[in-house]
Amino acid sequence: MACPLAVARFTMTQLPTKDTEHPEIVRPDISWIPSYKVYKERVETLKALYPDRPTALPEGWPAQIDAPRAWSGEDFKSDEYVIKLSAEDVAEIETGLAHFKSLPGGLGPDDVNQNTFPLPNLASRLIGASETIHNGTGLVVLRGLNPDQYSNFDNILLYLGVTSYIAETRGMQDFDGRMILHIQAVLEDVKKHGSMPNSPYVARAQPFHTDMCDVLSLYALGVAAYGGESFLASSAKIYNEIARTRPDIIHVLAKDDWIFDQFWNGEYHTRPLLYNFEGHGPAFQFSRRPLTGAHFSPHHPDVPAMTEIQAEALDTVYFLAKQHALEIRLQKGDMLLFNNFAMMHARSGFSDEGDRRRHMLRLWLRNEEKMWKTPRALEKVSWECYGDHEWRKNRVWDIERSPPELRIKHRRSSCA
Repeated sequence: MACPLAVARFTMTQLPTKDTEHPEIVRPDISWIPSYKVYKERVETLKALYPDRPTALPEGWPAQIDAPRAWSGEDFKSDEYVIKLSAEDVAEIETGLAHFKSLPGGLGPDDVNQNTFPLPNLASRLIGASETIHNGTGLVVLRGLNPDQYSNFDNILLYLGVTSYIAETRGMQDFDGRMILHIQAVLEDVKKHGSMPNSPYVARAQPFHTDMCDVLSLYALGVAAYGGESFLASSAKIYNEIARTRPDIIHVLAKDDWIFDQFWNGEYHTRPLLYNFEGHGPAFQFSRRPLTGAHFSPHHPDVPAMTEIQAEALDTVYFLAKQHALEIRLQKGDMLLFNNFAMMHARSGFSDEGDRRRHMLRLWLRNEEKMWKTPRALEKVSWECYGDHEWRKNRVWDIERSPPELRIKHRRSSCA
């Protein structure tokens, strides 16, 4: 399908460049966090320009996903996804922690597993939570721990111990070898030295996206005074709505010509946004920033522009995610785990005040038995996260915080 790079009715955004050898690329008027008004104007304009777009889904794609993961946020009763840890459960976790620390040999985070961190009574409930994450609604919150009672190192150890019963393999989260990430506002959201800090280290809101992992987990060491809510949206619900009303957009999302800026010397790659997972059906894998650029990481002048039809498709996914999202207000001590393929996630902006400061520990996890089979187009991304990557040999476990200056220097994305 031929798609124009620009439509005269739109106000187009051109990225400035000081290099006169590079002609300016005209890009669609699309933002990292999109405008609904611009989106609706684009829909109406393209409807007039392309009245004969496909009315049937691509071959092999289902008309509807009938599975527990196809939900809208309003389908949930209050906190029905929460697993409440009793005093006995917490005591068992503390006993497991003490057991691990008593083992000889100077063990560290890499050594935490079900054998070294025994949870004989809680294990069955955590294994059930893993089943929910992989084949059920896709999310759980474990509630009942008080992180203030433990040191930062002990919080990391018990976090690894508990989650090892849900998904035992841990993914590398950046090309500096980080195995755990501290998500907290440690930098001001202001421009310095031609670049701006990435979202894990500032208080700005984040639009709906996926990360690079199978299972994403957050452990709330602290929560903000205001804001910082998490939002989850079912990929199956989004797919069902688009397949029912706009099958032509499924064609666009599943095509392998989406341009992902790697924010590294003008390099980029192409792949789809939507994948048909064997045994599970369609699901998304992408983040908006490599597609749209952002005020804190603009596109390199040589990176090609997306089309107007792609911009329409991308924002359709966003606004459906927003419409059907589940809002989760994490409490201090909560562990949120969800299927990164089954849903997209977003975050509101937040403000810290005094000792009420948002601080999340993030893990990327995989359950080798329950994992969804990786589509061919995502095998490289999967290998970089979970495989024997050269940077994994230098794996890092930050105990106090993640140094954001390293990630700004390397400018490598921690999301898909």
